[in-house]
Amino acid sequence: MSLRIVVTVKYVPDATGDRHFADDLTVDRDDVDGLLSELDEYAVEQALQISENSDDDVEVTVLTVGPEDAKDALRKALSMGADKAIHVEDDDLHGTDAIGTSLVLAKAVEKAGYDLVVSGMASTDGTMGVVPALLAERLGVPQVTLLSEVSVEGGTVKGRRDGDSATEQLQASLPAVVSVTDQSGEARYPSFKGIMAAKKKPVESWDLSDLDIDEDEVGLENAYTVVESAAERPARTAGTIVKDEGEGGKQLAEFLAGQKFI
Repeated sequence: MSLRIVVTVKYVPDATGDRHFADDLTVDRDDVDGLLSELDEYAVEQALQISENSDDDVEVTVLTVGPEDAKDALRKALSMGADKAIHVEDDDLHGTDAIGTSLVLAKAVEKAGYDLVVSGMASTDGTMGVVPALLAERLGVPQVTLLSEVSVEGGTVKGRRDGDSATEQLQASLPAVVSVTDQSGEARYPSFKGIMAAKKKPVESWDLSDLDIDEDEVGLENAYTVVESAAERPARTAGTIVKDEGEGGKQLAEFLAGQKFI
């Protein structure tokens, strides 16, 4: 028996960089370095653990939708141990929102073939956390989301979801979509051997025509969610210095009360 796992990953701007919006109020990706979304590293890790713990023949494919540089995210996942990668790139995808992205991912997942789709809980740039559910709806399969533990046994995916007041044990028949949280286990670091091996692993490139998607179904002009306005974060100003001459505690309390902290 074989098990086909597709891991959806995203190439995101480095959160530690100086990020800006472009003139059309999309993220200016040319102005900041990008990387594999940290939350998606957990998804890759869980897919690899399923593969390592399975008696079946498991193939792990990583899938991303993004610009040319998004291949860097795929290479990172391949160096961690994934078997192959798929990159969907098309100029008409610029500005596509979560709903449009879920359409592209669904078409790509169906074209690739799958038994299980594994996603991170959210991307570190948009942080919407809705794509796994949208993807499951488009594929017409069960979703088991926000798992801190996941396994596959006999055609069934099982997992644990930890909430604020309760823990749930969930399961669904394959095919299915799952998302995992950052509590699911630390993602492995690529080894030198893995980095070298990744250079020889196949990376397929698809565009909208390969997925039978019309340009009027995606892109900024067809997005359901858009940024209408944005402003630069104000520059930091000098803080208030309180010189303690016996009244320091009182002055501090007055300052905190003035800021409505107390």
